[in-house]
Amino acid sequence: MSDFEREIVNCLNCFFKTHHIPGFAYRTRQHTVKGGCTDVLVDSPHPSYFLSITCKSIIDKKLYFSQHFHTGEEKVHRMDAIADFLKTSGRAGFLALEFRQGPGKESEAFLIPWPVVAAHFREDTGIAIDDARSGIVLTRSKDGYRLDSLNAK
Repeated sequence: MSDFEREIVNCLNCFFKTHHIPGFAYRTRQHTVKGGCTDVLVDSPHPSYFLSITCKSIIDKKLYFSQHFHTGEEKVHRMDAIADFLKTSGRAGFLALEFRQGPGKESEAFLIPWPVVAAHFREDTGIAIDDARSGIVLTRSKDGYRLDSLNAK
C-alpha cells in the first residue's frame, strides 16, 4: 500500500469518527476488485458515503490521463474500467489526487468527484493543480491529511 493510499484511508476513517458518522474506509487488494480499478473503498449505511476512491500521487503540476492511467490487461483503459465499476457497484467515485512539490515544499491533496474527472478525460485536458483546487481540499496536519466535509466548493 502506498503512503498516500494509507493517508486517504486514515483521513476518511478519522472523518467518520470525528463527525460520528457510521462508515469505514479500507484499502482494496488489487486483484479482488474488477480490473484492479480502485484503491480505497468506503462502506457506510448512508448512501452519500458509499464510495470508491482512486488515488494518484504525482510530482507534476498536472495529471495526464495518458501518463498516469494505463490500459489494463483486458485492453480496457483504466478510466473506462473505473466508470464501469462505479456503475455496476452503485458507489460514488472520487479521485484522490496529491501534488507532491518536492523536498521542503508542502504537498497538496484533493478529492475530485468522478463526474469532473470523467469530463476532463473526455476533453483530454488532464487535471492541473488549479483545476483540482475546485474539488474538496484535504488539509495537511501533523497527523496527515484531514477532511472537513465531502462537499465540493
